[in-house]
Amino acid sequence: MDYYAIASVLIVLSALFGYINVRFLKLPITIGLMLITIVFTIIIVAIGQFDDTLLLREKALISQIDFKTVLLDIMLSFLLFAGALHTNFNQLKIQRWPVLVFATLGVLVSTFLVGILTFYLLQILGLDVAFIYCLLFGALISPTDPIAVLGILKKAGAPKKLETKIVGESLFNDGVGVVVFLTIFAIAAKPDAAIDINEIGKLFGQEVLGGIALGLVLGYITYKLLKSIDDYEVEVIITIATVMGGSLLAHQWHLSAPLAMVTAGLIVGNDTVRKNSMSDLTEVYVDKFWELIDVLLNTVLFVMIGMEMLVLSFQTTYIIAGVISIPLVLLSRYLSLWLPIKFFDKKLQFVKNTNLIMTWGGLRGGISIALALSLTQDMHRELFLVITYIIVVFSIIGQGLTVEPVIKRLTKEAD
Repeated sequence: MDYYAIASVLIVLSALFGYINVRFLKLPITIGLMLITIVFTIIIVAIGQFDDTLLLREKALISQIDFKTVLLDIMLSFLLFAGALHTNFNQLKIQRWPVLVFATLGVLVSTFLVGILTFYLLQILGLDVAFIYCLLFGALISPTDPIAVLGILKKAGAPKKLETKIVGESLFNDGVGVVVFLTIFAIAAKPDAAIDINEIGKLFGQEVLGGIALGLVLGYITYKLLKSIDDYEVEVIITIATVMGGSLLAHQWHLSAPLAMVTAGLIVGNDTVRKNSMSDLTEVYVDKFWELIDVLLNTVLFVMIGMEMLVLSFQTTYIIAGVISIPLVLLSRYLSLWLPIKFFDKKLQFVKNTNLIMTWGGLRGGISIALALSLTQDMHRELFLVITYIIVVFSIIGQGLTVEPVIKRLTKEAD
């Protein structure tokens, strides 16, 4: 199948499953789409026991999709820009320091905690996996997924300052998480080479600081262009050009495209910038366009995640490792947030039970799966892919379905 045919099949399935969800299930789109797709895939597998024609076609379709490239190099920039565009900039400005610490120190601490716990878990299960590969798994599973978080938190009724922390952290920590993953990946790919701390620091600084700097420049240029004209059609096209051109530059210059898009989106979406650069009509069209892009790409993404189970090797030991890893990853996230929350608590008066809410509300999604797919066979790709998939499915469906009552109960207890 060519790319147009693959995209057509995915969008048709997304529309069909989206309709079923809205018409009958009425779940948040990310949860509904994944649940329906998993059920659909299980039905296809069951039918395949009698006639494997449809099963083979679906497997062929999934095998032809380069999930990592599609998500990390194409979809992610659009989704992060759309998410940042509708984030409360003023609240984020107030919460900037805890968000920054959560997205950097929190990710690093969680990476090491998950890596250590996973290493000992796999040893107990009789799987001989080097520590550096467990650390690599810690890096890919630690970032929370803004794509999953944004869709669910809209309906969860979290207090605004708490919602800003969760969304703000999710928007930034995936960019940092990708950089941490790539850094550890470079070390793991050359196990015999000496570790150069300066080189690692340079790579990290270039990707993170360079990405944010590029985002600031892109946001400012976009603001100036929007301010100089009043034509909603061209202004929408300018925002598209910002994302596509900016991502291209980021990849060319080895900067973090996700961080660049988040930064640019926050600037363009800032209330002050909006009032000075967009007419009311332009603002409506820009918002509606990016909301549609957000929903469209979300539906396609979670259909792809649900179908990905067809190409996984579900060995019993791998499944056991995945199930046990769920509480280990949650524990690691809780511990990684504990110190920053304690430090900033007095200054910013956090909502009570913030740590528990942020732990349960920090969902994993497509980014973790995409990074797991980029592992080589020597890095135990099949094992970590199954573990990651089990954690992501539990996160989206289990945590996603319960995050609203959890937030309501814990914030009520605080009152």
